[in-house]
Amino acid sequence: MESQPSFASLGRVAAIEKLYAECPFKGARNGSFACKNGRIESVSRLLTEGIDFDLSYFPFKHLGYKSVVEATAMLYARFAMPRCLNINLAVSAKLDFAQIQQLWEGICLAAKDYAYESVSLDIAASLNGLCIALSADGFIKDLDAKRRPAPKSKDLLCLSGNVGGAFLGLQILQREKSQLTKKMADQAGYNRKGATEGQAMPGLEKHKLLVGDYLRPVLDVDIPKLMADAGFYPALGVCVDKGLSDAVKRLSGQCGLGAKIYLDRIPFGGGLFEAAKELQIDAASTALNGGEDWRILFTLPIDQFEKFRHDFQTWQVIGHLALPEAGASLVMPDGVELPLRAQGWKEDEA
Repeated sequence: MESQPSFASLGRVAAIEKLYAECPFKGARNGSFACKNGRIESVSRLLTEGIDFDLSYFPFKHLGYKSVVEATAMLYARFAMPRCLNINLAVSAKLDFAQIQQLWEGICLAAKDYAYESVSLDIAASLNGLCIALSADGFIKDLDAKRRPAPKSKDLLCLSGNVGGAFLGLQILQREKSQLTKKMADQAGYNRKGATEGQAMPGLEKHKLLVGDYLRPVLDVDIPKLMADAGFYPALGVCVDKGLSDAVKRLSGQCGLGAKIYLDRIPFGGGLFEAAKELQIDAASTALNGGEDWRILFTLPIDQFEKFRHDFQTWQVIGHLALPEAGASLVMPDGVELPLRAQGWKEDEA
């Protein structure tokens, strides 16, 4: 009898591909369908306690806000304006109503900030902690879609904000949690379970910007509308959620072209280099192989560079598309080109 592979040996992506190989449907991460004067784009996220967040240091309101940002960033990467947001919560007995109310306040605040027209909620029971499932729908006008040119070599690669900070913010939180747990455990009669709940983490103040990048990321509001109003119609966009290397490789794969990004053009978050040195982590790796920055990486015709630089001064051009044989690479300051590897900050869990 042929042995079956395990999830651990396959990994998440290969496991999904294998499941789709034996069913009548074509694999797609998210859905899209036509409607009057445009298209509806649908995206989804599933966040689970212990994998995607740790409630010992994650404020419920921030968690609610961040969950909506993640779904919204995925819509923005498709240049879709948010319309409907659906939330399903699986709640365990360890959580009380006040905590879920704080989570909901964060969800509603983000939904208002990003101009969702409706938000639905359902709640179910859970035996194993909190689980947050989100689906979001956004609208793309037919006219805007038709104005998007086909991607071509030498198109610019643009990034909508700093990267790398969220990964270091998480590392700082985990370090502080570990140190606080050890300190409290040294006290007589202390039970390690729930060590940090309700306790202050004194080492966070000097790194509050990086911690904020992880706990409560913020997107520029109405990115698709801002671009359309300025006359920019990118051919492609992807969400930077598993590191810049992963995003560049995904974009390159979608358009069938090579891509080059330049190390000295990558925008790093404030205080990143100091924190990376303190934690003994390579600063460039936090941007390339970190995660959860929730920025948008998109292409732009090179002849629109001057206008783009004038209208979007806080966004950064970090590279360009290239011929297919160039592959996806990182160009060092001395001109040496290194192949990019998609190495996310989390294990490829299934």
